[in-house]
Amino acid sequence: MSLSVRPQRRVLVSKINRSQSFAGVNSSVERPFRNLSSFTPTVSRKAGSRVSRMFSMSHKSPPPKVPQPNRLDEVYEALKKGLTAYLEVHQLELEKLSTQIRESKRNSRLVSVTDPWGRQVKSIERFLRRLEFHASKIDELYEAYCIQRRLRDGAHNMVKAYSTGSPGSREARESLAEASKGYKEYTENMCLLESELESQLGEFHIRMKGLAGFARLCAGDQYEIFMKYGRQRWKLRGRIEVNSKQVWDSEEMVFLPLITEFLSIKVTELKSLANHVVVGNVSCETKDLFAALPQVVAVDINDLGTIKLSLEVTWNPFDKDDQPSAASTVNKASTVNKRFSTYNQSPPDTPSLREQAFYV
Repeated sequence: MSLSVRPQRRVLVSKINRSQSFAGVNSSVERPFRNLSSFTPTVSRKAGSRVSRMFSMSHKSPPPKVPQPNRLDEVYEALKKGLTAYLEVHQLELEKLSTQIRESKRNSRLVSVTDPWGRQVKSIERFLRRLEFHASKIDELYEAYCIQRRLRDGAHNMVKAYSTGSPGSREARESLAEASKGYKEYTENMCLLESELESQLGEFHIRMKGLAGFARLCAGDQYEIFMKYGRQRWKLRGRIEVNSKQVWDSEEMVFLPLITEFLSIKVTELKSLANHVVVGNVSCETKDLFAALPQVVAVDINDLGTIKLSLEVTWNPFDKDDQPSAASTVNKASTVNKRFSTYNQSPPDTPSLREQAFYV
């Protein structure tokens, strides 16, 4: 999956399809999306690097003061699509295992609990039940949110009607106060439901794969990447080696998905102690990252797209405090060969003929 991100100084939110470029937010001038072939630079990590997490405390953020129903609708639709894809992937894996059992001339009723296939089937079945329960819980929260939204809209209309009428009578003042009280109560309920729904979004596991700049990247160059996602932060530094490999001081990060926030990425080239050059500062939409399988995404850091950031994003529908007892193995099994083949490649010194077509 390719990502095309526009500079932060512009103002526009573009809907992204998974097969198209991944657009950012904040841009007022439209430019065509570009479908670029995935690049996979080799990234070396320092010894002892490990997955970092944003918070050791509870990840629940305080409820917002103003509800964002339109934004929540968009995130809910993307989340439901991702959960549906997750269910389909695991159901296919379950069918594949069942076919293997039948082909081995074993009766499914006689499969021993200690049999590897039998254990894997039971593990996937438990995971599917957990996914279905999780999806139903999200649906209930969204339905409750829609009810509160309709009540809030009705209270707003009542407040507007009593405010424009003659407020001289005591009954009118009491009705206005009651409608205002109801409007405030429904607003608070919507904010609480938004916060609760946000806590059910799972986790984004983001793995650093490297920068790609073709002729722009030279041996000895040092870069600093700073990612901001709400109150969550991730800063890492790296350098370009003589053999075109890249060494970074951090391997991956876990971000907790947010409803109203966008992922901000800032790339700085470290020239010297007092001379740092900002390569680009972009803001990206994240609702399209709710996908069943890991995605390799490419972010355009500068306006021309000559500097790109390659990331591998894996969405887990459950957070670290709500992991299923039997972890899913479908994602790992389906992408392990892909990872081994891509991590052993190095970024080209110059774009290929196919890539050059996008820069003409």
